[in-house]
Amino acid sequence: MSLEPLLNPRSIAMIGASDNAGRIGGMPLELLSHFGFAGEVYPVNPKYAEVFGYRCYAQVEDLPAVPDLAVLAIGARDVTAMLRRCHAVGIRAAVVYAAGFAEEGAAGLLLQQELVQFCRESGMQVAGPNCMGLANLNTRAFTAFAAIFKTASMQSDTGCVSVLTQSGNVCSALYGLVRARDLPVSHFINTGNEATVDFAQYLAYLAEDSHTEIVLGYVEQIRDGRRFIDACRRFQAQGKVLVVLKAGVTDKGAVAVQSHTSALAGDQKIYEAAFRDLNVIAADDFAQMANIAMLARLRHRTAGARIGVVTMSGALGAILTDRFIQAGLQLPDLPVDVQTQLRQGIPAYGMVGNPVDVTGNIVNDPQFIVQVLQALAVTPALDTVVINAPGYMLDRMAQPLIDVVKKYPRLFVAIDTGNASCREALRDAGVAVFDDLGHAVRALGPFLTWQERRGQRGATVHDTCDDHGWVEAQSMDRQASLASGQAPIDVPRLPCHEGDARRYLAGFGLPDPDVCIAGTREEAAALADQLGVPLAMKVVSADLAHKTEAGGVLLNIKGAKAAAQAYEQILQNCHNYQPGAAIAGVMISPMQQGVAELLVGATRDPVFGPVLTVALGGIMTEIYHDTAHALLPVTHSEAVQLLRSLKAFALLDGFRGQPSADVDAVAQAMVAVGNAFMAGQPLLDQIEINPLLVRQAGSGVAMLDALLLADTVVQASVLQE
Repeated sequence: MSLEPLLNPRSIAMIGASDNAGRIGGMPLELLSHFGFAGEVYPVNPKYAEVFGYRCYAQVEDLPAVPDLAVLAIGARDVTAMLRRCHAVGIRAAVVYAAGFAEEGAAGLLLQQELVQFCRESGMQVAGPNCMGLANLNTRAFTAFAAIFKTASMQSDTGCVSVLTQSGNVCSALYGLVRARDLPVSHFINTGNEATVDFAQYLAYLAEDSHTEIVLGYVEQIRDGRRFIDACRRFQAQGKVLVVLKAGVTDKGAVAVQSHTSALAGDQKIYEAAFRDLNVIAADDFAQMANIAMLARLRHRTAGARIGVVTMSGALGAILTDRFIQAGLQLPDLPVDVQTQLRQGIPAYGMVGNPVDVTGNIVNDPQFIVQVLQALAVTPALDTVVINAPGYMLDRMAQPLIDVVKKYPRLFVAIDTGNASCREALRDAGVAVFDDLGHAVRALGPFLTWQERRGQRGATVHDTCDDHGWVEAQSMDRQASLASGQAPIDVPRLPCHEGDARRYLAGFGLPDPDVCIAGTREEAAALADQLGVPLAMKVVSADLAHKTEAGGVLLNIKGAKAAAQAYEQILQNCHNYQPGAAIAGVMISPMQQGVAELLVGATRDPVFGPVLTVALGGIMTEIYHDTAHALLPVTHSEAVQLLRSLKAFALLDGFRGQPSADVDAVAQAMVAVGNAFMAGQPLLDQIEINPLLVRQAGSGVAMLDALLLADTVVQASVLQE
């Protein structure tokens, strides 16, 4: 059902209306009256004949027409009964302010379940409960009791920034910061408990909203990961910008989140991976979000992570260099011809390599700044130019800077360390202006990274919502990574032992070293005699996922006699560890050597679905927690980038003269694990190869251990059938 009645209502009923602008049933009515909402407004309360100039009605059944939206400023226990009455007269949507639902324990949860059940039966769209309300700033449709609308300046321009949060107070704070930067707002949305309409549904609406170019979001939990992913891909396709601050990143923060909105904070690393893959800008604070929104209005200008810095101070140049590099950006050296050109007007004690220190000498030849700016605007070595100057110098540079910006598409940013009078003129010309170095760096780092990823993915900027081609192309590219050219491979009956897991994974192209399974001590001795090399021996059992803890793994076994003894020892260890475990034998293989050991696995995240994980293998996984994640499926190039994001990548890249690892083979194995997991849905809950042995470049990889785990709920359903 469309969210249009909630977010773009033509008529509004306020149930529980008040004539007091300080009460939640009065403030929205005052706002609607004061700011001139053009639609019909129907206050409902038998106590009043008129409220804020609007005729007041005794009950909802008395309304002269059916409004698009009802706003309920009543207690929690009366909400569902009133929703039934609203639905009976034809109202399609409602906003519920009341707290006292799922966020307040068992009794509140029952009230919320009753509300949800009614909405499922009726199809009614309900915002909240436990929310501050909504506002469409373009139509002046205020249904929120937010005092910020009285204190922040009201816009005259059509809104382009929407604020979407799971907290009313955060929504107000963000709105105030956005308006302080004179950015026009389209929608003010706080979602509350999301009993029937969740964050992802609002986001999907905003993805198609022609008046929303930028969304600033605050989330504690994403409930519908699939819809969120789809909405984010629509944002990418249209060049829209989504900035999200995710709460609950620490254990203490996660507890606070749960107590606040009854939400469970998801795995932060998976959220980070999802945001990266979907090119969502992850923010740290509200001021940063508002500053990114300011930059995002200039996203039509060409920009990227390679920054050129212009200063009048060597010290500030050094500080900016450090800060930008720490933010993940680059300051490449300027080409020799550009440096030569700059040196014509910059004395020997000034820098020309990048940062560019024009020194105070620029005062003596102010026209030289035109040459500097133009050279930086056209050199292919840069993507973005940042100018740090005191106010009086920025005023002197303003007209040349405006002329260059009008002529060239490159993004220029000014950091005013004084109080330049030219700020408004620069902003009107398309220059991003900051008054603080730290704020500039904190906003530019994530925004320029967004621009960089956007360019790499081939997305183009659109002002309308008519481009489906890019999303379809991306989908086809990802689906191509699943194609193996082979007949479908059946998932073995689960739980399965390692031998069956290896065979399943090998069917997707994972290299599997020669292994044999001995069923007796005599077979173990014969195999050892035949192979004649040091051996690895481990138990084969579907009941023992962690073989090492069970004493089911012995290494460097040499000779037939030692192999027979090892066979008996493994069986005895496993029997002592878990007496009832079914044992199919002992796997025997030659000892393997390589450059490094990794963990490569796949699992189904409860929010975002199938996810790939790569990390240092063996016990190092638990010690260092150096992991990287990506939404599945992944392409080969995405797998390589994921590997490079590990701190331990240096071990694969020839650290201190060590041989380089076969990164290409690792990436192929990662893609294969992802394909095997996707093909095994819905039966598979987890795949883990730990360790995956990585050999020298050109020598490939090998599975040293493989594990398949079932989704117990799905498996039980299949068995019943």
